Amino acid sequence: MPVWDDLVGQERIQTQLAAAARDADALVTAATDGTAPPAASKMTHAWLFTGPPGSGRVTAARAFAAALQCTSPDRALGGEPGCGFCDGCHTTMVGTHADVSTVAAVGSQILVDDMRDTVRKSYTSPATGRWQIILVEDAERLNEKSANAVLKAVEEPAPRTVWLLCSPSLEDVLPTIRSRCRHLSLSTPSVAAVADMLVRRDGVEPAAALAAARATQGHVDRARRLATDEGARERRATVLRLPLRVDDIGACLKAAQELVDAAGEDAKQMAEEVDTKETEELRAALGAAAGTGGRMPRGTAGVMKELEDKQKRRRTRTQRDSLDLALTDLTGFYRDVLALQLGTAVAIANEDIRQDLERVAKASGPERTLRRIEAIIACRDALDHNVAPLLAVEAMTMSLRAG
Repeated sequence: MPVWDDLVGQERIQTQLAAAARDADALVTAATDGTAPPAASKMTHAWLFTGPPGSGRVTAARAFAAALQCTSPDRALGGEPGCGFCDGCHTTMVGTHADVSTVAAVGSQILVDDMRDTVRKSYTSPATGRWQIILVEDAERLNEKSANAVLKAVEEPAPRTVWLLCSPSLEDVLPTIRSRCRHLSLSTPSVAAVADMLVRRDGVEPAAALAAARATQGHVDRARRLATDEGARERRATVLRLPLRVDDIGACLKAAQELVDAAGEDAKQMAEEVDTKETEELRAALGAAAGTGGRMPRGTAGVMKELEDKQKRRRTRTQRDSLDLALTDLTGFYRDVLALQLGTAVAIANEDIRQDLERVAKASGPERTLRRIEAIIACRDALDHNVAPLLAVEAMTMSLRAG
């Protein structure tokens, strides 16, 4: 299965990346066997993938990385890089390739300490692969120091190093960095394209696939989770009942507490398995003594403390991400309410709860609905600025009250 198969509704982007991967393959081949390189290469050392959440910018970047590392013998016979079967493609896609480093924000920012080893590695030659590839999933979260470290590496790249930066928009990345990158802008895929992917790749029933794609408005990852995870569907249903519950102050505060608690429980469940595995692997690497109750060698306490701090930051971010997902669902609820109030021809995303939408639409006007949407946006902004989650959500639920 070619590496591009998970890239939904991005045919133009796929064409550009495939052409660059062909030229990149020719460049490596020319360097190793002395043949002439392509005269006008479409390959460059730094790429910036932008697009709204769910558009697949990280998926596109990883697929491109796999195509660059492809070692299929069919390439020599005119085949396209990115077969999906060879060791280069497979290890890149699953995240174990030695020459593909992935950087993602653990907390609200990517710190310079998180980038230092990766930047250093970017100056080295590939160990086993065809390129040294650095994939930064959250380039918008680079802080000043880490961004400057990346800028220096992008300004003076090693001959066989490729930087792949992903961000929601151009404006989220330092002008000095984005000016040195080739920009690819992804768009939100259509509901039909996402539904087709769910049927084809995940075996979801067509009706359920269409409902999930419509509910998430073309957000690929959320649509897959909604279509395949019963728990995700239950959590979404709980969130969408919130607008019907905030009739008085007590109900608002209770709803806020439940929303924050649910996000915390989600974060805990998601983190437990990863944290346990990371801790065990580090303890083994540091030489935890067998038969001594797992006693650690002297001088390793600092390393273990660093891991604990990293895990704590990740749990905090996971909780905020879970809250943000709930707030996105709430925004979608009031967007549908506004569409009903204005009588527009816009398709209703939450068709399965149309009666609830109509009830709220009849009880207020579009001005009130817009103020409620603004309250949700304000809550998301507050969370981005590290306001205590419960305080931010309580302020929002109070603004959602009827009246």
